Amino acid sequence: MCVSAKAALGLWQREGSVAVWLQVPILQSQCIGPASSLGFRFHHAEGDVATLSLWLAEGPSRLPAFATHQVGVAGAVFDEDSGRILVVQDRHQQVKNLWKFPGGLSEPGEDFGDTAVREVWEETGVRAEFRSLLSVRQQHRSPGAFGKSDLYLVCRLQPLTFALRPCPHECLRCQWVELDQLAATAPATPVTRSVARLLLHGHRQGFHTVDLTVQDVPAPRPGPAPKLYHREVPQA
Repeated sequence: MCVSAKAALGLWQREGSVAVWLQVPILQSQCIGPASSLGFRFHHAEGDVATLSLWLAEGPSRLPAFATHQVGVAGAVFDEDSGRILVVQDRHQQVKNLWKFPGGLSEPGEDFGDTAVREVWEETGVRAEFRSLLSVRQQHRSPGAFGKSDLYLVCRLQPLTFALRPCPHECLRCQWVELDQLAATAPATPVTRSVARLLLHGHRQGFHTVDLTVQDVPAPRPGPAPKLYHREVPQA
């Protein structure tokens, strides 16, 4: 195996290939040792397949790293008529339990707004619809992201229902609170309080001052259309 593999690697290198990818199913994991002896290194693993890589060109490898970030999304469900906003307390919080917006990790292929709507429904039983992206929090070397970088996005949602049905596995408490109270005095996480102040400004001055709305843009290659989040530009 190693002799033929070395010959193939030499041929590919002479032909100008710069890298080789090797996918190894878990039931053939005995092949990883011989591949390692040829210079292959782990790149990533998903499900029952490990992917190894080998850089063939001169100089350090320029292959991109894998899974450097995780994306969490929260839904700030604000009712403009009553001035109230939906908040929860996490049942599994290890330190002081503060109010925060319901949310969780975005699934592969899931848009931010869809994640926010889904997480709000799963945690609180409230139906809501996406209105805009409000903020992005970036954190590096996060323990909750296996030491990788973590992105946390907060979306503005409009409630369609108001009855609360908190998830017993995730929520210790769940309730509607006054937005101005959350922004000023209610015990809340720093991100939650900052976004509450942002929402309060939008409620008073117009949400066009804080919203990042979404626009579908043409795809550069076959597949789903990319989504661009930006402040709305007045039409000329």
